[in-house]
Amino acid sequence: MFGKMLKSKMKWVALVGLVLSIFSLCAHFLLALYTGKSISVYETSIRIFTWRPIFENADLSRSSSMYRRLWGPVRHLESILPHANPRGNYEAPTLQINGFIFVRIQGSFHEIRNSICDVVVVSRLMNATLVIPELQPTTSSKGISSDFKSFAYLYNEDQFTVALEKDVKVVKILPRNLKRARRRKEIPVFRVPYSASPDFYLKYVLPVLKRHSVVELVVSDGGCLQAILPPSLEEYQRLRCRVAFHALSFRQEVQELATKILNRMRAPGRPFIAYDPAMTRDALAYHGCSELFQDVHTELIQHRRSWMIKRGIVKGKLSVNFAEQHRNGSCPLLPEEVGILLRAYGYSSDTIIYVSGGEVFGGQRILIPLHAMFENVVDRTSLCSVKELTRIYGPETPLVGTSQWTPPVEGEVKVDKWKTSGPRPRPLPPPPARPKSYNIEGWWGWVAENDNEPQNTVMELRINAHKLLWEAIDYVICVEADAFIPGFDSDGKGRPNFASLVMGHRLYQSAESKTYRPDRKEVAKLLDEIRDHLYQANRTLLTSIRKHLTRTILDGLTESSTRSKPLSFLSHPVPECSCLRHDPSEAPSHTLSPSNHSQVQAALGVEYPCPAWMDGYVISHSPKDNDNEEDLNEEDPTSRWFVQHSSSYEIGSVSPIKEEAQMEDQEELESGER
Repeated sequence: MFGKMLKSKMKWVALVGLVLSIFSLCAHFLLALYTGKSISVYETSIRIFTWRPIFENADLSRSSSMYRRLWGPVRHLESILPHANPRGNYEAPTLQINGFIFVRIQGSFHEIRNSICDVVVVSRLMNATLVIPELQPTTSSKGISSDFKSFAYLYNEDQFTVALEKDVKVVKILPRNLKRARRRKEIPVFRVPYSASPDFYLKYVLPVLKRHSVVELVVSDGGCLQAILPPSLEEYQRLRCRVAFHALSFRQEVQELATKILNRMRAPGRPFIAYDPAMTRDALAYHGCSELFQDVHTELIQHRRSWMIKRGIVKGKLSVNFAEQHRNGSCPLLPEEVGILLRAYGYSSDTIIYVSGGEVFGGQRILIPLHAMFENVVDRTSLCSVKELTRIYGPETPLVGTSQWTPPVEGEVKVDKWKTSGPRPRPLPPPPARPKSYNIEGWWGWVAENDNEPQNTVMELRINAHKLLWEAIDYVICVEADAFIPGFDSDGKGRPNFASLVMGHRLYQSAESKTYRPDRKEVAKLLDEIRDHLYQANRTLLTSIRKHLTRTILDGLTESSTRSKPLSFLSHPVPECSCLRHDPSEAPSHTLSPSNHSQVQAALGVEYPCPAWMDGYVISHSPKDNDNEEDLNEEDPTSRWFVQHSSSYEIGSVSPIKEEAQMEDQEELESGER
C-alpha cells in the first residue's frame, strides 16, 4: 500500500515538473520573440565598462610635488590664451562674389582636416562662395550609410556654415545650372599642388573663376595652401584657427560617443595619459622602418616602400639600415620605449593610458610590452560596446559578395575540361596555370605576385570610412587628456600627422597642459646605453629621462615651430592665434619672472596682449610652484622603484608597498630641494 502511494506521488511530481518545464520554455520563447530588442538594449545599458580599472596605489594629493610634476600645468605657459578673433581691418564677405568653389578632398583624417582649413582660406582670398567640400573616395556612397553625404559623415554641416558666416559664404550645393554643367564636365578643374602660394590662386585660378563663375579644386596631398603666409595675410592664419578649432565640430553622434568614453575613463577619479603610436604602414615604409616586426609585416612595408619609390614619393634605396634610422630618430618610438619613458619619469604602473589611432600596424601584439608595464592600457573598443560604435556608422546596407568564397574564373573551368577531356596521347601536355587566388595564398599573397596592390573592395572602403570616425573619437579624447605623448609626428609623406594636429590643438586650447614632445634621437641614445638591461634602470638614466621629458615640454615647442609649422600651420598655431595675459592685480609671486617671460617669448613668440574681456580666465597655480620645474628632476634615492625584474613579479610590475614608500621618499626629497 505504501509503495503504491509513493509511486502515485512521484507521478504527480513528475507531471507538475513537466508542466512547469513546458511553461518555462514557452515563456522564454515568447520573450525571445517579442522582447529581443529591448533585452539587447538593456544588456548594452548595463555594460558600462569592458575595462575594469586596477589601482594598487593610493590617490596622490593634488597639492603634492609628485602630482604637480606628473599632471600639473606648465607654469611658463599658463599666461598663453587662445585668441583667434580678427585684430585688424577684417570685413565681412561682400555680396559681390567672384563665383563658386567646389572642392573634392582625398586623404586620411589629418589630411582632410588640413585641406578643409586651406580651402576656406582660399575661398576668402578669392572672394568666392565655398560649396561644402566633398570627401572622396573614403566616404564614397558605396562605403557609408545613405543617411550621410560625405562631409556630414564626419563633421556638422550647420555648425560649419554658421561659424564661418562672418568669414566666408558657405552653401551646401551648387546652383542648379552650375550643377548640370559640372555633371556634363563643362566646368574647369584644377588639381592644386600641395602648399601652393597665394599668388598661384590669384594669378591662375581667379581669372578662370571670374570667366566661368565656378571652378572645381581637387586636393589630394593634405593641403593646398602654404603653411607660412606673409605678414600681410596674418588674418588668414587666424581664419585657419577659427575653422579648425571652432567651425569644424564633429557630427553630434560622434561627439556624444567621445564624451561618453571620456566620462567613463574619468569615472575612477584618476587623470589619464593619451598616447598615439602613429605606427601606420605608410609612415613605416616612407621612413624605412621595415625591420621593426621581423615577419610578414616587414614584407608588406617593403612592398609599400617599393611602390612609393616607383612613384617618386620616396627618394632613396629600398633597403634601409633600420638600426641607423632608429638611432637618428627617423622611426616611431616603440610602445615599449614609451612605457619605459613614462615609468622612468614617475608614472606608476596603475596609470590610465589611452591608446589612440585608427590603425596600429602589426596589431595588438606590438602593445604587449606597454600592457606589461601599465595595467590600465585602454582604447575605444574597451570603453564602449560594439553596438555603440555601430550606431555612429548609421544604417548600412548589407554588402553583396563580401564572403570569403570567390566565384570560379575561366582558368578553373579550363582545368576541369583538361581533367575530363577523355583519353589523350602520352605524354600529357601541362595543365593551364593555376589562377591566382588571394584567399588561397593568404591576405598577403599579392605581395610576391604583383607590383601594384589590389584595388580597395567595397568592404575596405567602408572600413576606411569607419576609421575616420574612430580617429575623430580619438582626436577628442587626446585633446582633452590630462597628458599627451606622441610616438611619432610624421605621416607617410614626411609631413605632420594626427599627433601633430592634436599637439597643435592642445597648444591653442590650453597651452599649459602637459604635452610631451620627446626627441626620438636623444631617447634612442639614452636607451641604447642600457639596451641589455632595460628593466634594471639606474639612477643616472632615471634622472636623464626626467630632465629630458621636462625639457622637451618647452624645447619641443621651439623645434615644432621650425620643423612642423612650415608644413602644417595647425601643428603650431602660435603666436598668430594666441595672446599673452598679464593681470596687474596678481601678487608678484604669481606673475611670471623676467626669465620665465623670456622663455615663453623664445618658445612661442607671443606678444599680443589679451583683450580686457579675457581677464575672467583663471590661471591656477600654487604659490609653491615658483621654482624651476627641472628642480623636481634632480637625482633621488629611488632609482630602483622604476621597474623590478624578479621571480615574484612580472616584467613591468612593482611591489605596491615598496613603491608607495619610495614615492613618499621622493616627495620628501623634492620638497627639500625646493
